[in-house]
Amino acid sequence: MIVAIDGPSGAGKSTVSKLVAERLGFSCLDTGAMYRCVAWRAAQEGVDLGDQAQLGRIAREARIEFVHEPGSIAARAVLVDGCDVTAQIRTAQIDRAVSAVSAVVAVREALVDQQRAIGAGGNFVVEGRDIGTVVFPQAEVKVFLTASNEERARRRVAQNAERGVGSVDFDEVLADIVARDARDEARAASPLVAADDATLIDSTRFSRDEVVARICALAAEKLS
Repeated sequence: MIVAIDGPSGAGKSTVSKLVAERLGFSCLDTGAMYRCVAWRAAQEGVDLGDQAQLGRIAREARIEFVHEPGSIAARAVLVDGCDVTAQIRTAQIDRAVSAVSAVVAVREALVDQQRAIGAGGNFVVEGRDIGTVVFPQAEVKVFLTASNEERARRRVAQNAERGVGSVDFDEVLADIVARDARDEARAASPLVAADDATLIDSTRFSRDEVVARICALAAEKLS
C-alpha cells in the first residue's frame, strides 16, 4: 500500500509521515529530500540554477541513499555519492534553491523513476508535492496536508531552531514560504496541487496527533 501525503512547505508532512509510517508499520520516503540533494550537489559544483541540462545530469548521476538503523522507519541520514548531507540539505540556501531545481522536467523525470522503484518494494508512506498526482496516482490513500502561512512559518522557525540549521527569523521564513508556494504552484512540471481524490487536511487548528490519527484511519479503511 502507498499512503501519499502532499502539501506545501512547512505543513508538517515530514513529521506526520514518520509517525503515520511508524503506527502502520510502513517505511517512509521523503521525496523532498531527494530534490534537496540535487540542489546541494548543484551548489557544490557551481551549477547555475537556470542550467536545466546540468541539473538533469546531476539528478541522473547522483547516487542518493537513505541510511536506516535496523528496524527504523525513517532514515537516520541522507547520502549523496557517499557524503552525509543530512544537515546541509536543510539550510536556508537550499530552501531557496530547491523550487527552481524541482521545476526542471529532466530532474523530476529522473527522481520520479527512482521514487517509483523504491515504492514498488513494499508498504510506504511517501511525502512530497506531487505524490498523489504524478508519482503514485493510484495510491490507495491520498492526503493533501496544509496549514496557514503564519502557522507554517512558526513551525519552520521552531524546527530550524531545534536542529540548528536554517533561518530563525520569522519574517524571512514567512517570505520564503510564500515565495516557494508561488513557484511550486506555477511551475509547468508537476505543480503543487491536491489530487482530485485526495483528502484535504488543514492542520492549523489540529494537533499533530489528531492529524496522524485521521490519516491512519483512512489507511485502516482501505486495509479492511
